[in-house]
Amino acid sequence: MELRLALGLALLCSALQAAPAGPQRPRSAVGVNASNPGPFGDFLCDSPYQLILSAFAFMNDSKEQVSFMIWTGDSPPHVPINELSTKLVISIIGNLSSTIHNFFPDLQVFPALGNHDYWPQDQLPVTTSEVYNAVADFWKPWLSDEAISTFRRGGFYTQLFESSNSHQPLRIISLNTNLYYSPNKVTVNITDPANQFAWLEDILETSSQKQEKVYIIGHVPVGYLPYARNTTAIREYYNERLVKIFRKYSSVIAGQFFGHTHRDSIMVLLDEEEKPVNSLFVAPAVTPVKSVLQTESNNPGVRLYQYDLFDYSLLDLWQFYLDLRDANKKNESNWKLEYILTKTYGIKDLKPESLYDMAKQLSMPHSTLFEQYYSNYIVSYDKTILCEEGCKTCQICAIQYLDSSSYTDCINREAMWR
Repeated sequence: MELRLALGLALLCSALQAAPAGPQRPRSAVGVNASNPGPFGDFLCDSPYQLILSAFAFMNDSKEQVSFMIWTGDSPPHVPINELSTKLVISIIGNLSSTIHNFFPDLQVFPALGNHDYWPQDQLPVTTSEVYNAVADFWKPWLSDEAISTFRRGGFYTQLFESSNSHQPLRIISLNTNLYYSPNKVTVNITDPANQFAWLEDILETSSQKQEKVYIIGHVPVGYLPYARNTTAIREYYNERLVKIFRKYSSVIAGQFFGHTHRDSIMVLLDEEEKPVNSLFVAPAVTPVKSVLQTESNNPGVRLYQYDLFDYSLLDLWQFYLDLRDANKKNESNWKLEYILTKTYGIKDLKPESLYDMAKQLSMPHSTLFEQYYSNYIVSYDKTILCEEGCKTCQICAIQYLDSSSYTDCINREAMWR
């Protein structure tokens, strides 16, 4: 028997003071005004409230049998630091949390903090804080007392999801990977920020002994960025440590889910013998993001996963998107299916072995499947944009190699991906 879960509230960014009044001029992360934003925003903008509401309405109207939602963080907008404050950031997270609760009053939600869910942005602390405490209060409808208590101390938590349809519970571990994020000056030279590594290993060890299955969720992903050569999303030391932990407990971890990049990508964690042991997914965002100098952006996206009730292994995903240009032109949101992963890439499920087979197909020279993958990566933003040579090398190596040594070896074999 199988169930589906809605997953992919990745990076919802907006000026969310309840329902904003009056005309808005959304701004990009670099503070550039969009020349003519439509009712659903602009590729240079954070999400206007109308775009967020349209995403929730679409998810709510889908009538799928949904078990729970994973929300990977980032509520405040990408604006200069002096335009926000601790009070405003707390208010925005509170507004979005209540909006989600109002749309899905009976749905279990498992949230994670993003790097913008703090002020100043990126500087999430290693001890309790005003933001951690306020957000803990917002998330009480979804989380247990124990999870809330842990969250107050460091912005992370764990909680069991018990389903009447399954013989064993699923454990969710929501990591505060923002503690490891390169721009976070608070954690420089700290070996184990907030003791999260020790806590994570302890939880995974207990899960292993109890024969639980685990989903890891977080905002900033582990591994290498698919658009920047030799660059991890988190500091390299922390990345190596996380990879080591995830390899050790790969038999316990049934899936990993992140956000942050606004793009759609996969990763396959390989063990030291290059055997695939974990499937990782970076969900695209509802918020499009693009600097003035970038050629590519992303259309807004949400997704639905299907998992196996027996062992919580992932079976498939449905990626939906909103054609932002078309929505603004017609003044209506028409969310559509972009792709079904197994059908698009010709694999039987989303288990590590299948994703590894997919990755090998993508890495073939002149792979038309890779062209499709890159189009999905930017959420059908512009099918004329190609990813070749160095661009493809970064993508292929990021998919398959999450640690420094194997990633460097991959980059050095660049000629193979041409």
